[in-house]
Amino acid sequence: MHATSQLALGAAAIGLAGTWAWRQRLALRAVHRASAIALASFLAAHLLGHLAGLAGAAAHQSVLQALRLIYRQPLVEGVLLGCLLFQMGSGLTLLWRGRGRRRGGVAWMQAISGGYLALFLLIHVTAVLAGRFQGVDTNLQFAAAGMHTPPWQWFFGPYYFFAVFALGTHVGCALYWNLPEPLRARALVGAMLAGWLLAVCLVVLLAGGFHVLEIPARYLAPPAGLAGRG
Repeated sequence: MHATSQLALGAAAIGLAGTWAWRQRLALRAVHRASAIALASFLAAHLLGHLAGLAGAAAHQSVLQALRLIYRQPLVEGVLLGCLLFQMGSGLTLLWRGRGRRRGGVAWMQAISGGYLALFLLIHVTAVLAGRFQGVDTNLQFAAAGMHTPPWQWFFGPYYFFAVFALGTHVGCALYWNLPEPLRARALVGAMLAGWLLAVCLVVLLAGGFHVLEIPARYLAPPAGLAGRG
């Protein structure tokens, strides 16, 4: 075969491989985005359920029981866990693929917030499942246990704060990339401010700053206490 033809075939093969890789990357991003919408619906309900504790532990428990009628259905729970695992795996894959090519503050905020969320969700879901396996009610007191066991509050305060703030930041970054130019910056700033406010409220709530939280001894004693801090 003529050398020019070989070069042309080689270039075409490289081009096709590059196109396939690019389409695979776009497909992963599209599915990651679709999974994020489903997961975000649950996370929003879950977070608002916790914030119902602003009206007291009894109010939180009532909202929690109502939400559990939906998300603790075996099929729903299975779908949510599947979305969670996919979201973490695809997010970390996209994070790794973007190394060296990431430019600008928004891209870095999206990467850092996504990485932190993946770590937090892995720890949090593992702790909740461990608590349920031990027969512990994974309610507001369960989540607050680490905030009432000195000196662990100095770890769990930032741990919870940055999780909620990272969620707001990550959502804001997604809005930034998908909204028209005039709305981008305002949507990002608004989402970050909302995340910051919700994070402050959640940490103060778990610390007992709004209402006194009676934490059962079972939640404070290891190993259940460790699970309660997830």
